[in-house]
Amino acid sequence: MNEQTRTRKRTGEAETESTESTSTACPECSGSLVIDDEHGETVCDDCGLVVESDEIDRGPEWRAFDSSEKDQKSRVGAPTTNMMHDKGLSTNIDWRDKDAYGNSLSGKQRQKMQRLRKWNERFRTRDSKERNLKQALGEIDRMASALGLPENVRETASVIYRRALDEDLLPGRSIEGVSTASVYAAARQAGVPRSLDEITEVSRVEKSEIARTYRYVVRELGLEVKPADPESYVPRFASSLELSDEAEHRARQLLQNAKEQGVHSGKSPVGLAAAAVYAAALLTNEKTTQAAVSEVADISEVTIRNRYHELLEAEQDLPVA
Repeated sequence: MNEQTRTRKRTGEAETESTESTSTACPECSGSLVIDDEHGETVCDDCGLVVESDEIDRGPEWRAFDSSEKDQKSRVGAPTTNMMHDKGLSTNIDWRDKDAYGNSLSGKQRQKMQRLRKWNERFRTRDSKERNLKQALGEIDRMASALGLPENVRETASVIYRRALDEDLLPGRSIEGVSTASVYAAARQAGVPRSLDEITEVSRVEKSEIARTYRYVVRELGLEVKPADPESYVPRFASSLELSDEAEHRARQLLQNAKEQGVHSGKSPVGLAAAAVYAAALLTNEKTTQAAVSEVADISEVTIRNRYHELLEAEQDLPVA
């Protein structure tokens, strides 16, 4: 390296240092500059001069209060989900044979994309376990959608099925049966239960198999599933019958009185909820029939009549305040 090159190098380093010192020093008092991310400003820490304003905030839109929460929320791309067999981390090739500009592909390119789709599908489900999981999660999503269950229930049901698959609970049982049992358990855990008859209507297996598989999965996985509360069925029944808030509140009151008297013990929660909704509609002078309630709750009119009389007797037996 000759002397001229060394001189140029030293000159360049000096210019870089002077530029860096200028950018980090206050032009008024030569104090240190501080970047205020909250207000998007660069200010002097000594004299308070605002050097730059309206800066672009390149930080995340979420807040974190500790390091573990920051690591959990930091992300690249779409968030992972248990509702897909690969947790949403794989790619998907669009079925439309068009490029990024919407133009149709040539015949040679279409054949190439078809081969890529085929191999992509094969790589997504490399073994029997992944194929099992893909089919089961599709069933869970279909049943949850038909029952109108929220996304958190679908996520919980997917986790329950994954646990059952990891602990080898599936041999001797159908994929549809364990999937249905997972949806039934997840709905009860989330406080939005569905009756066994409602679950059976959207499932591809018999009611007896669902009940048997449900008991087995809950026992083997140690799931904490509380008995269904009759009050959790009331909002859905009242909404389907287009009853007022007053009637819904009265139905809840009838069920609370029944609990105090111990009438609910050993009774079907769906039958109690249906009878409470029917009784509340009559007590608030709203028009509904036993047949309408029976159709909404999917329970017989005889059961509604029996529980109806028991609820009214329980309210009459309450001590007067």
